[in-house]
Amino acid sequence: MRTLNVGLIGGGFMGKAHSLAYAAMPMFFWPAPAMPVRKVIAEATPELAADAAARFGFESATTDWRRVVDDPAIDVVDIATPNHLHAEIAIAAAAAGKHIICEKPLARTGDEARSMYDAVRGADLVHMVAFNYRRTPAVALARQYIEEGAIGRILNFRGTYLQDWSADPDSPLSWRFQKEIAGSGALGDIATHVVDLARYLVGDISAVNSVLSTFIPDRPVQSGGADSLGTTRGGGPRAAVDVDDEVMTLLRFTNGAVGSLEATRNAYGRNNYITFEIHGTEGSIFFNYERRDELQVCFASDGGDRRGFRTVYTGPAHPYGGGLWPIPALGIGYGETKIIEAYDFFSAIAAGTSVSPNFADGYQIALVDDAIVESAAKGLWVDVPLLADLDRERA
Repeated sequence: MRTLNVGLIGGGFMGKAHSLAYAAMPMFFWPAPAMPVRKVIAEATPELAADAAARFGFESATTDWRRVVDDPAIDVVDIATPNHLHAEIAIAAAAAGKHIICEKPLARTGDEARSMYDAVRGADLVHMVAFNYRRTPAVALARQYIEEGAIGRILNFRGTYLQDWSADPDSPLSWRFQKEIAGSGALGDIATHVVDLARYLVGDISAVNSVLSTFIPDRPVQSGGADSLGTTRGGGPRAAVDVDDEVMTLLRFTNGAVGSLEATRNAYGRNNYITFEIHGTEGSIFFNYERRDELQVCFASDGGDRRGFRTVYTGPAHPYGGGLWPIPALGIGYGETKIIEAYDFFSAIAAGTSVSPNFADGYQIALVDDAIVESAAKGLWVDVPLLADLDRERA
C-alpha cells in the first residue's frame, strides 16, 4: 500500500485534530487509499515542537516550516497555523510540488486567497481547505436528498453558527481578535463554515446585505503562546479588538434562492450551534450540529395527518456510514469529521483527482467575505464576484 509522508505545520488544537485523523483514518476506512506517515511537525519553539512530536506521534520536529516544505521526502504539507501564515506557506508548498491541506479560512482577504489559488492552479497536486463540517454524515445526507430532488427546488436557506466562548469581556485577547493575524473575527473564524455549507447544499452566493458588529472593544492581553479560546479569564493590561464579534447577512443565490446567515461568538448558552434549515417546493431539511447524528426532514408528499419533521439517525446506510460505526446513532464526533476529511483528501491524492472544498472554493468564500465587509460598511446590497467569471476575464 502506498505511503504518504505528512509534514504538519502547527501543533495547537487543529494540529491535534489533524494528527488524530492521520492515525485513525486507516482504522475506519480499510483498505486505506494511502497510509499517512506522520513524518515531521513544525512549531514556534524547540520545546513546543518536541512536545508536539511526542504527543501527536511524529518522527521528528522543527522550528522552521521551510524545512518541512523543502524536504523532498515530504508528500503532504498540512497548514494548521493562524491565518496570517497560510498564504506564504501554501505558495511555497505549491512551488515545491507538495499536496496541501490548509485550515480555514483559506486566507484573510480575497486578494490573499487569489494568490494561493493562482499558486495551485494548473499544478499537478491536490489542494484542500479544511471545512470539515460538510463531512458530517447528516450534512452529506442532506446534500443527497437535495440532489435526488426529494425537497424539490430550493426556495430558501437559513444558517447559523453561534458560540459563547468569547462572550466574557475578560476572556483573553486571542489572535482571533486581531485583524493583522486573523483578517476578520466571527466572519472568517466561524461564518465561513456556514458559507461553505450554503454553497455545498444550495449553490453559489450572488449578493449579500450585511451587518458587522463589535460588542467588546478591548480584552486582556493574552500571556503565553497557546490560543486559550476563552477558557480562562485575563487580568492586567488590555488591548483593542479590531475585528467583528458578530455577522448577520441576507443572501441571494445564483439559482434564485434567498437566505440568511448569522454567526457570533457572543451568544451565552450556545456552544457549537451550527444549524441550517432549507425549504424547497417539495419539503424541508433541518440540521443542528450539536445533535450531529440527526437530520430532520419533512416531505410535502406526507399526508396532512402526519406532516411534520421526522428524525433520521445516520448510520451504515448513509454517506460514509460503511467506514464508521455499525449501528445508527452510536455517536459521531468532531474527530470523525476530520477522519472523513483525511479519507477524502488521501483518496484524491491516490486517484489523482481533485477534492472539494479546494483552493478555488476557499477563494470564492473569501470573495463572499469581502462582499460582506463592503456591504456592512456601505449599508447596501453588494454583488459577489464569481470565480468562473474572473477566470474568463483573465483568460
